[in-house]
Amino acid sequence: MILVADSGSSKTDWMGYSSGEPVRFHTQGINPYFLNAQDIFKLFSRKKDLGFNPEDVKEIYFFGAGCSSPDKHEVISNGLSLFFTKAFISVEHDLMGSAYATCGEKEGLTCILGTGSNISYYDGVTVHSSKHGLGYVLGDEGAGTHLGKKLVTSYLYGHMPQELGVLFAKEYNIDKETVITNVYQNPFPNTYLASLSRFMVNHTDHPFITQILNEVFQEFVDTNIKDYSNYRSLDCHFVGSIAYYYQDILRKVCEDSEVRVGKILQKPIEGIYNFILKKEGLLA
Repeated sequence: MILVADSGSSKTDWMGYSSGEPVRFHTQGINPYFLNAQDIFKLFSRKKDLGFNPEDVKEIYFFGAGCSSPDKHEVISNGLSLFFTKAFISVEHDLMGSAYATCGEKEGLTCILGTGSNISYYDGVTVHSSKHGLGYVLGDEGAGTHLGKKLVTSYLYGHMPQELGVLFAKEYNIDKETVITNVYQNPFPNTYLASLSRFMVNHTDHPFITQILNEVFQEFVDTNIKDYSNYRSLDCHFVGSIAYYYQDILRKVCEDSEVRVGKILQKPIEGIYNFILKKEGLLA
């Protein structure tokens, strides 16, 4: 059996190939900045509904947020090998998976706009390292963490329109102490901030929400995409829930900035899975 995984900080999508229909399941996000090898092992040990024997898994191709260095690769590999004891394990950055799903074997820019954000240039074979992807404290322009931060600070500072503020506070039980505890004391502050951005889905027509979306997408374009001198000549692809759900506004911001938008995928897992199986000679 071959397993392929695409992991953000919030959720990991898995697909498996053996025979018949692909196996599909989900786990929480597996990010080596927030989980160690034992945490990863415990995560799978608690999952009773996999539907297959872990010892039948012979290869795992894992693409994940935070997997940008050999030591982080090792954290993931060690954790997975504790549970999938017979498997060869390959760990790559989530940008490589995004490039496989969107660019395939063609040159382009691949962008992630989900819980976090990132960008890289892909030459058709290799994802080139970049100075971007600084995480939710220093970066994540245009991501769910960025949107959540904008929403919650506007509410706490009293800048959010009253009609939205009433709904926001009711939906998320928002007050200063709760926010500070979740951001500065509880684990996974990035996923907490990103969860607040879901409020925007049902209020995209409100001018206040539209303005925030325009501002953060413009910041992503200016800080990340325009950093590539040849961005006007390349297709620029996006993956992630933020890019997908707010794609109309994202496309307009890109158009105004002369960015040529290619694919926008909510989840790249199927594209990654098909790319890997073709490389393995299992798909035509």
